Amino acid sequence: MRSASVRRHPNGNRDLRGRRSLAVLLAGVALTGSVVPTFAETLNGALVKAYYNNPSLNAQRAGTRAADENVPIATSGYLPHVAATGDVGYQYSNASGAGTTASSAVSAATGATGNTGSTGVGGATGVGGTAGSTGTTTGLGSTTSSGAAGVADTVPRGVGLQVSQTLFDGLRTTNSVRQAESNVFGSRETLRNTVQSVLQSAAQSYMDVLRDTATLELRNSNIKVLDEQLRQTNDRFKVGEVTRTDVAQAESGLAGARADYYTAQANLQNSIASFRQVVGEQPTRLEPAQPLTRGLPTSLAQAITVSQVEHPNVQAALHNVDVAELQVKIAEGALLPTVSLSGSVAQRYDVSNVAGSSAFVGFVGGAINVPIYEGSAPYATIRQAKESLGQARFQVDVVRDQVRAAVISAWGLLESSRIVVQSDQSAVNASEIALNGVREEARVGQRTTLDVLNAQQTLLNARVALVGAQRDRVVATYAVLSSIGRLSTGILSLNVKEYNPVVHFEQVKDKWVGLRTPDGR
Repeated sequence: MRSASVRRHPNGNRDLRGRRSLAVLLAGVALTGSVVPTFAETLNGALVKAYYNNPSLNAQRAGTRAADENVPIATSGYLPHVAATGDVGYQYSNASGAGTTASSAVSAATGATGNTGSTGVGGATGVGGTAGSTGTTTGLGSTTSSGAAGVADTVPRGVGLQVSQTLFDGLRTTNSVRQAESNVFGSRETLRNTVQSVLQSAAQSYMDVLRDTATLELRNSNIKVLDEQLRQTNDRFKVGEVTRTDVAQAESGLAGARADYYTAQANLQNSIASFRQVVGEQPTRLEPAQPLTRGLPTSLAQAITVSQVEHPNVQAALHNVDVAELQVKIAEGALLPTVSLSGSVAQRYDVSNVAGSSAFVGFVGGAINVPIYEGSAPYATIRQAKESLGQARFQVDVVRDQVRAAVISAWGLLESSRIVVQSDQSAVNASEIALNGVREEARVGQRTTLDVLNAQQTLLNARVALVGAQRDRVVATYAVLSSIGRLSTGILSLNVKEYNPVVHFEQVKDKWVGLRTPDGR
């Protein structure tokens, strides 16, 4: 048997090349067989391609890496905040006459009698006064004077460094870090579930292409048989052995077979498109696949038990409960005191409008903030977080019920597919015997052309049903593994370098600075 492959015609349509599909025709028309085409693509090979190429899976991996960054974001609450400051300006003042002041600085207040005015913190003495004149008190970098006329033209400027460190914030940072880690664990479970979904979809698409290829070959073979049947019927009509009605029946059967062929061809095109979407490449020559045996539970009860513990959706829901619990603690932390430490240094020039003057200022201090009442928002936020926690706990039950229903459904399909394969195989064998008998009886005039056509159609339907049943059995094994949370590259023995999300997490969790991601972006 030669396997079918896909080729593109000049008009853009795809067709099947080869007249023997991977697992069709002859005895049983099975999707499994002993003849394997050279360089054929295996199901495991397609799963490997999907593991590397599937865009949904790669997008989820990126999402998991993004979730990792929430940990250093939360950890930043432990770290100091450092900021450099700098400023520069131009100040012009023109003072003339007693009691007259001119300055771009802040308004002055009356000082003591003397020829110099005093300034605020970081300021400098005023100039230009005379004995008995009234000085003024100004802020940093400004000055005024009265008395004789005076002009000041300066450039106040300075640089500084500020450092602040939170010592206690009501354990909000600690709980935020733990919450971020729980989110990371939940994201990993979501990634694991995405891997399962992609592998299951790839296996289904692979088997759909095999099934539709086999069905198309069956339809094509049926056309050949019916075409020969029509030719023989016409010959017998010419010699008067059958009537025009027999010829019309043969023509009708051939026309219906051709319509079924084009329908099967369209179905194959859809399956090929789905395969390309999931796997990332066009299917070529697909090797027959066998149902899975490794990792399958021995009973439905065992399957349900395993799923309630191992399924990634259940694990992700449990991590969401942890996230909600920590959110309550974070909200409660807003009612606790906050203790912080801060310090700053600054170097100023042309202070208080005195050209060439300078001042150095350093400051270290601590602060405590004890909330007394800040409106209703903090209390409502805490109550809201508690309700969200209750919702998350209920959601665990919802997810477990959904997983349980999926396990029962998949297990039922697996059990029924085994029986259906046996029944369809028996139907094919019986239909072959019946068709041979009807043909022999038709030769001696005991059966009509319609009887032969009906027997031929019955055999065709049985073969198509067997192909579908065998496809369903293989797909059902993957569905069961996915429903219990065990469909993984390890169970399938795929030859891949498995993606490990822990690697990226370890690379970024303690990263204090840097704009580039570990992969170079």
